Amino acid sequence: MKKLSAYITAMRLRTLPLSLAGVSLGLMLAASDYVLRPWVAFFTLLTTVFLQILSNVANELGDFLHGTDREEDRQGPAYTLSKGLLAEKDFKVMIRVYVVLCIAGGLAMIWFSFGTFFDFGALITALMGLAAISGAVKYTLGRNPYGYRGLGDLYVFLFFGIVSVLGAYFVAAHEIRTWILVLPAVSAGCLSTGVLNVNNIRDIRSDALTRRTIPVRIGEKNAKIYHTALIAIGWLCMLVYASLRVFDWWHYLFVVTLPLFVLHLVQVWRRSGKDLDPQLPQLVMFSFLFAVLSGFGFIVYLL
Repeated sequence: MKKLSAYITAMRLRTLPLSLAGVSLGLMLAASDYVLRPWVAFFTLLTTVFLQILSNVANELGDFLHGTDREEDRQGPAYTLSKGLLAEKDFKVMIRVYVVLCIAGGLAMIWFSFGTFFDFGALITALMGLAAISGAVKYTLGRNPYGYRGLGDLYVFLFFGIVSVLGAYFVAAHEIRTWILVLPAVSAGCLSTGVLNVNNIRDIRSDALTRRTIPVRIGEKNAKIYHTALIAIGWLCMLVYASLRVFDWWHYLFVVTLPLFVLHLVQVWRRSGKDLDPQLPQLVMFSFLFAVLSGFGFIVYLL
C-alpha cells in the first residue's frame, strides 16, 4: 500500500489541471465552431494526462540523477526518490509505461479524429505527439537537459499554449480556421509559463547551484516583473480575441476570474522562497478556471 501511495505521489496530480487547461480551451473553441466529437475529445484529454504524468515522472528522475532534488534544498513538497520511497528502476519502468500509454492514447485520438493513420493531418498530429513525448522526457533527463539551460519557459509556452490549444483545435476541426486562434493559444502559454516561473522563483537559491533558470539569470525582482508581464499578456490576448469575435457578453465570462489573478500577483510580490509554494497550485487552478470559462463562454453563446 505504501508503494502504491508513492506511485501516486510521483504522478504529481496537482499539475494535471494546468496540462488540461490549454487542451480543454482548444476543444471548446472547436465545439463553438460546431466541430467536436466526444471520442476525439476523450482521447485528446486522456493523452494529455498521460503526457503530463510522463513529464512529471521523468522530471523527478532527471533531478535526482543530476543531484538537484536534495531533501535539504527543496522549497516545495518532497517527492519519492529523495525520500527513498521509490528506486531509480521504479521510475525507469514508469517512464516506459507512460510512453506506451501516450502512444496508445495518441493513436486512438488520431484514429477517432481522422479515421486513418496516413492522412496528412494525421501524420502532422503524430509528429506533434512525438515531439511532446520527447520534450516531456528531455526536460531534465539526458546529457544536456533543456530545463537546466533556461529553456523550460519556451517549452512550456509552446507545448502548454501553442501546441495544446491549436493542436487540440486541429485534431477536432482538421484545420485552423482563422489566425486569431493564435491569441487564446498565446494566452494559455503565458499563464502556463507563469506557473513554471513561480516554481523557479521559489527555488531560485537552490537552483543557482545547479541550473540556469530565468529567475537565476535575471534575479528575483526582475523575475517577478516578468511574471506580472506573463499574466498581463495572457489576459490581454484573450480580451483581444473576444473583441474580434461577434460581440456577446458571454465571450467575456472569464473576466470573473480577474480578482483571483490580482490576489495571486499581490502574494507573489509579497512572498519569497518556501512561502511562494501555495501560489503554485493556486495559479494552476486559476489558469484552468480561466481557460474553461473562456471556452464555455463561446459555447454558451450558441445555445
